[in-house]
Amino acid sequence: MSRIAYVNGRYVPQSQATVNIEDRGYQFGDGIYEVVHIFDGRFIDEDRHLARLERSLREIRIDMPMPMTALRSVLRELVRRNRVREGLVYMQVTRGVAKRDHVFPSTPVPPALTMTVKRIAAYPKSVDSWGMSAITAPDLRWARPDIKTVNLLPNVLARQDAKEQGAGEAILYDRTTGEVTEGAATSFWIVDENGVIRTRHLDQSVLPGCTRAALMAEMAEAGIAMEERAFTRDELLRAREAFITSATSFVKPILKIDGAPVGDGMPGPMTRKLFDLFARHVKGGVPNAA
Repeated sequence: MSRIAYVNGRYVPQSQATVNIEDRGYQFGDGIYEVVHIFDGRFIDEDRHLARLERSLREIRIDMPMPMTALRSVLRELVRRNRVREGLVYMQVTRGVAKRDHVFPSTPVPPALTMTVKRIAAYPKSVDSWGMSAITAPDLRWARPDIKTVNLLPNVLARQDAKEQGAGEAILYDRTTGEVTEGAATSFWIVDENGVIRTRHLDQSVLPGCTRAALMAEMAEAGIAMEERAFTRDELLRAREAFITSATSFVKPILKIDGAPVGDGMPGPMTRKLFDLFARHVKGGVPNAA
């Protein structure tokens, strides 16, 4: 069956989906996006992702393309039409179509909304087959990576560098302070040399990850202590454990960084515990409302 996309009010075969050449997302990267994981037909952390979508739009002064209740309905209808039970929904909102000019359109135009959905492999059964390696790289992104914009060229280049070095992620660090910010497409965590779980505090240098927030809530409920505190690349390289979180990585151990093993090069005990904790979060929810 052909995949179905949603494009500005219409459900169309994805192979035929098009946007106007003067869409500002295409010409300026003037837009934002969200990605939501579907597990067993449910949208995982849906409220967090849609709240972040609203925040991103506010920060770059784009109106919501439709009321939130309507947006939720479109999400469900798109997934229903594609018959996806395990997958990802990609949503993108741009400032819309207007004659090319850097300033906002003088006559307001409606925001453009597109959505696609794709199947992915089932949630991993074991953390042992889920780990990967990473490299470190200077953070070359613009000054507001806390907004989930479609301006991802530095992230693309960092991920490509990682791939060419046989790794799956690039861990970014501030070129001035040496402090780690986040992964090119993930939130980043360590268990430091003293056994403390740490991830960088939220500010304008990092994206407020929805999986990060969900895991922190689960940790608080389970009585697992952690610190939102910056750490340097040198501290990272001395860490006992390291892992990433995202809507597509869940909780994923990082076993090597820059070619050197993290700890003993195996998923550590705390990463194992958090993998299991987040798996219960994903698998323990209730079905989506119709």
